[in-house]
Amino acid sequence: MNGSDERRVAARIRREPPQFRRVAVEGIERVSPRLVRVTLGGAELEGLTVAQPAASVRLLLPSPGANELVMPAWNGNEFLLPDGTRPAIRTFTPRRVDPEALELDVEIVLHGGGVAAGWAEAAEVGAPAAVSGPGRGYSIERDTPAFLLAGDETAIPAISQLLETLPAEATVQVYVEVVEASARIALPGHPQAAVEWCQLAPAAEPGDAFTAAVRTAEVPPDTRVWAAGEAAAVQRLRRHFFEERGLPRSWASIRGYWKRGRAGDAGDD
Repeated sequence: MNGSDERRVAARIRREPPQFRRVAVEGIERVSPRLVRVTLGGAELEGLTVAQPAASVRLLLPSPGANELVMPAWNGNEFLLPDGTRPAIRTFTPRRVDPEALELDVEIVLHGGGVAAGWAEAAEVGAPAAVSGPGRGYSIERDTPAFLLAGDETAIPAISQLLETLPAEATVQVYVEVVEASARIALPGHPQAAVEWCQLAPAAEPGDAFTAAVRTAEVPPDTRVWAAGEAAAVQRLRRHFFEERGLPRSWASIRGYWKRGRAGDAGDD
């Protein structure tokens, strides 16, 4: 094997994610008609800590049509089931972690057709799953005078955590896109936060409503930005902030949570 071959092999080998921890559903709560909070628990959650807000965990679900959870193996690039197929793995914000009760909450958007959405609607107490993580969260600069938070419904759990964590003296602009008015929920209070709910027009592309609101927002100097949602929409936001507004890249965390037309990650579809 020559040097170029070795480099190609090394490029295909990725660091193995944290191992999956088996859990079971302990509770299900409808936060809104479009959002379900699933409480997961189990002894294997011992030692799981999430130090930063807006972090992530991978949620392993039974394959569609199956009740039994089959654990996948890491092949150096991805997780695969024993038969060589890909498991149902989605990524969510760990909305609440209770290390004493050994519980973890995830909130799943019910938008129809997705593996995770279908599982959340049908799941019963005792249903098996597994979690892996956490992935990186958001590092807050405590002396920052202003923050701007934006996203679609999949970003609501992370935005909620940030509102609970951001400095009380900082001003916070929040823009949340919803498909319908019933998806609005009571967000955690913050003394300096102003929340704008942006309803998506029926024929609009995902992300059009909250990105349009952000583009016209007055952004004070030294503002830090956190945004997440559909991949193409947040890419437009990156161009807006970095190219049009000249925001330093280190001042923004802008993440694609899901991609329209493709199953996977936080948005599921």
